Amino acid sequence: MKNELLERFADLVVRVGVNVQPGQGVVLHADIAQAEIARAVVERAYVAGAKWVEVLWTDGLVRRSDLTHSDLETLTADRSWALERVRGWSEEGIASIALTGTPDPGLYAGIDPARMAAVRRQEMRARQQAVMSGRWRWTVVAAPNAQWATQVYGEPDVDRLWGVVARAMRLDESDPVAAWRERSAALAARCAVLDAMQISELRYVGEGTDLTVGLLPDCRWTGGSVVDPAGIAYLPNIPTEEVFTSPDRRRADGVVRLTKPVVIAGELVEGLRLTFAGGRITAVSATTGADVVLAQLDSDPGARSLGEVALVDKESRIAQSGVVFHNTLFDENAGCHVAWGQSFPFALEKGVEMTADERYARGLNNAAVHTDVVVGGEGLTVTATTPNGPVVLLRDDTWLPAT
Repeated sequence: MKNELLERFADLVVRVGVNVQPGQGVVLHADIAQAEIARAVVERAYVAGAKWVEVLWTDGLVRRSDLTHSDLETLTADRSWALERVRGWSEEGIASIALTGTPDPGLYAGIDPARMAAVRRQEMRARQQAVMSGRWRWTVVAAPNAQWATQVYGEPDVDRLWGVVARAMRLDESDPVAAWRERSAALAARCAVLDAMQISELRYVGEGTDLTVGLLPDCRWTGGSVVDPAGIAYLPNIPTEEVFTSPDRRRADGVVRLTKPVVIAGELVEGLRLTFAGGRITAVSATTGADVVLAQLDSDPGARSLGEVALVDKESRIAQSGVVFHNTLFDENAGCHVAWGQSFPFALEKGVEMTADERYARGLNNAAVHTDVVVGGEGLTVTATTPNGPVVLLRDDTWLPAT
């Protein structure tokens, strides 16, 4: 890996991802396999003026020990010190960076799916509330490493993985920061078109898929950069190619067939099919991994309802790569997708100012999980119901409206 590429990666994460401001604290979540990249991000954060940077390291083998030896009650018990830490970070207004890209489905073989899907609900919701309300600027970025390369290519060819990641992240552009500002503006323009349509329903139709999802009357679409309450722009996901909103949790009916595998709680899920009725997932089948899906859906009362619908077309550089990345951040940006679980407060006008109960009453979902699954690809048609009649938004991965 060339030093210049690593520096471009770290600079993009700090300047565009969370847009670190002078005097701001930064929290970085990273796996030990990403140590070299994490160090580069820390260095660039300090160069940008960070007051302090704290790295929270994870390790797959340590996680396996946790899951093997801790009982389910311990794995789901909220910890007062962890909640206090989240509150402290929120009061300070940190920038939160998470590096992903170390999936190893075989590592957790033989472990009870209920343990793998276990979440500490209050801790998870406290973090979600912090990032969704804008008290933290946050970004999630996938960092190439040998383990991830092995899952993608069958061998630890990290240089090959860096090549496709660099293109997807626009690190191959002369000015990646400017390139992302341009892409964000294009996605924002697409959101404006969707907002103006006043869409009441979306229908996804393709091989094995026929799902109708209701939208709320004053829902707003988001794509590209987000602006925090202080007016500072940041990019929650790098790369991102989607426009998305949160649907009415009470209105989803039909079936969907996943077009890409998904890793849930460390386990690879393939051939997943979901049935919806009255806004809830009522049936699940899969070639592999059905148990962990069911365990996650049973882990929280809101897990069986949708929290997101998203549109992605063939302009996506990730889609153009033709690679299945086995990483949600990348794969969800290769095709249209939906997510069960937590909704986005900013999907409603003044939603950030509402309480969780108020948003729930309006129709947004509330859950301690948020899992994206890809349903798009060749053959999928997405049609919007509008006051002026039906409008086809996507056909065969092609965006049809003017913008």
